[in-house]
Amino acid sequence: MTTHTPLRFVAVGDSFTEGVGDRDLRLPNDCRGWADRVAEELARHEAHTRYANLALRGRRLKQIIAEQLEPALDMAPTLVSFHAGGNDLLGARLDMRTLVAGFEEAVARIAQSGARILLFTEYNVPLSPVLEPLKLRTAVFNKHIRRISAAYRTLLVDHWCFEKYQDRRMWAPDRLHMSGVGHEYMAKRVLEVLGAAHSLGSPVLGTLPPRSRAEILADDAAWFSRDVAPWLSRRLRGVSSGDHLSARWPDLMPVVLPEQLGTSRELARL
Repeated sequence: MTTHTPLRFVAVGDSFTEGVGDRDLRLPNDCRGWADRVAEELARHEAHTRYANLALRGRRLKQIIAEQLEPALDMAPTLVSFHAGGNDLLGARLDMRTLVAGFEEAVARIAQSGARILLFTEYNVPLSPVLEPLKLRTAVFNKHIRRISAAYRTLLVDHWCFEKYQDRRMWAPDRLHMSGVGHEYMAKRVLEVLGAAHSLGSPVLGTLPPRSRAEILADDAAWFSRDVAPWLSRRLRGVSSGDHLSARWPDLMPVVLPEQLGTSRELARL
């Protein structure tokens, strides 16, 4: 991707953009994610690239708009990635009309800044057959995202259509966030949408070994105890896993490349 001014990439959103599932203890919030990976590739081809990531896990659309949108626009970005609404879709009560209106209003505000906008459709995350009704919500929301993308002439990463994410190895054990492999592949697809040069390849995962019914049930039980029960508890208490965290890269800064990383203590001095 060629520009006449240094690229200023600001990532806005929730855990999808924060990088949850792509664990890296050397980095803020102990994760890396597709946005970091995209910024790294962009910086390798344009040394003056600057990057900020304001995304935080657990945030719903209203929180993202209230906490992240103005700080992002104050940085005069040339590229803004915007992902929001996934946590709203998981809620027991959902006003789809209000969600879509708020999403479109946010996109309109970003568009007024003159920045290129990168949107994403949601994926039908393979949580459990019990939660299959969420697929309908997601499909309806995605229909609106595609319409909004066309109306505001944004870039669109159509996650819903990526067949590779049908493989459970593309997902972290919590089944809600992408794994490191999933984040790397997402970075590749984002870079393709941007038309940017990169060195990322597609994952070669091989054939999944079959699992017995007993293995599937044991895995489901472990997932419920480890991930679902704590999540339900937080929902009932009105708290989020991101409540005590801060944005990973809150200010525009030179991109930290993996080869520059040492220990977490060394990173804190960057």
